[in-house]
Amino acid sequence: MEYTLVLLRHGQSLWNLENMFTGWTDVPLSELGIEEARAAGRMMSDAELSFDVVQTSLLRRAINTAAVALDEMDLAWIPVERHWRLNERHYGALQGLNKKQTSDEYGPEQVHIWRRSYDTPPPPLEATDPRHPINDPRYGWMPPELAPATECLADVVERMLPYWYDQIVPAIRAGRRVLVAAHGNSLRALVKHLDDVSDEAITELNIPTGIPLVYRLDADLRPISSEYLGDPEAAAAAAEAVARQALGE
Repeated sequence: MEYTLVLLRHGQSLWNLENMFTGWTDVPLSELGIEEARAAGRMMSDAELSFDVVQTSLLRRAINTAAVALDEMDLAWIPVERHWRLNERHYGALQGLNKKQTSDEYGPEQVHIWRRSYDTPPPPLEATDPRHPINDPRYGWMPPELAPATECLADVVERMLPYWYDQIVPAIRAGRRVLVAAHGNSLRALVKHLDDVSDEAITELNIPTGIPLVYRLDADLRPISSEYLGDPEAAAAAAEAVARQALGE
């Protein structure tokens, strides 16, 4: 028995374009991001992939990336399941700040630790801050102890894995072909689990926007293989661009 799982990081958002920390802020796609989503749909069609369900976050840049890509594949009709556990990492008090300016203010080493260390979160938000999830109606049901004021990647792994086991795994085992359209850090958390990546190595992994990552999984849902669709050099260059952005360049 072999299964296929496809991971797709959303296309460029307006705040990606402006080099700002985004996190749970619900920012739309840029024009380039929309075209990246279309291109992802074409790549998946060319690879003769098809899907029965999409799993995505509650943030429009992931939702719209999935919608545009599936429309390109003539699959706009398939079910979409949305959940906060696939949201991007919450960047706490950094959300809405320019990455270069933040690096200039706090120093590139400190910002790099906040951005890329596995277990060091950025400064948290106060509960009264409008950027805090408890002040957003879509998360109004969440107990205060569940709504993150900030997150490191370890926190994202912890809150993503229940969704993997409770929603995605049953769908795959039921024979449903699954597309996960999400974010750089929620997908890094999933890749860490699938590929058993160490805490140290995952900090160096960069997932490019808008390029489908195709996993072939065995009966135990362990990877047989994984590859980005399209030109490998283009995927590597896009990942390198993400790495430079992580350094505030």
